[in-house]
Amino acid sequence: MRAEIGVIGGSGFYSFLEDVEEVEVETPYGPPSDPVALGTVGGRRVAFVPRHGRDHRFPPHRIPYRANLWALRSLGVRQVLAPSAVGSLRREHGPGTLVIPDQLIDRTTGREQTFYDAGGAVHVSFSDPYCPSGRAVAVDAARAIDWAPVETGTLVVIQGPRFSTRAESLSYQQAGATIIGMTGHPEAVLARELALCYTSLALVTDLDAGIEEGEGVTHEEVLAVFAKNSERMRTLVSEAITRLPETRTCPCGHALDGITLPFELP
Repeated sequence: MRAEIGVIGGSGFYSFLEDVEEVEVETPYGPPSDPVALGTVGGRRVAFVPRHGRDHRFPPHRIPYRANLWALRSLGVRQVLAPSAVGSLRREHGPGTLVIPDQLIDRTTGREQTFYDAGGAVHVSFSDPYCPSGRAVAVDAARAIDWAPVETGTLVVIQGPRFSTRAESLSYQQAGATIIGMTGHPEAVLARELALCYTSLALVTDLDAGIEEGEGVTHEEVLAVFAKNSERMRTLVSEAITRLPETRTCPCGHALDGITLPFELP
């Protein structure tokens, strides 16, 4: 009942696992979005959590982010791949573009975004929110399946579940953001607080409201583009899993070095 690599994504990712069994995981933060699916990909042990639940019952601001990350670590996971749908804030990155972001802007409100909210302050470095090793692997994996990625980018994470106004979209562009989503935070910082490697695989499904005229982003548009590219994304995730290092040499595993924690990690 152990795994080395975690995947947090849509429920369509169940199909890429072999020899699947589900396990209920209890955490101090309640249950994860659904039972964790354990299986193998290319000989690597993988744990999968459907971010929104298999029936998509959790909107972005209600996802049990802390339980999801804690459950993965408690199963032995130390490297996490996080595919997601995003909007583009750059006209040149249209629907179907794959972006491997290297920076993040948090514009969410009211979300639990730390494990260390009692027993003393714990300050973790978050200047570079994504794993450099995981990002390099993702870029190489994308090239291997002939999906030319955008190798850097800044993801702005908004509260949701509504989409942005045109004025908000323009303001995010002016702040330097290139893509926009609703789930990348606090996932990334919670992974860092558990000394996990976290890599975002962002699929552009639409141009955000401030990019072009028309009726703006629609839910149907997002679902249609993601469905069209879902098999491609599963192939990318599988390829990345086989390429992730068995021994970590990146800084992520040392994120908590020298810090006195108020409790023991799983």
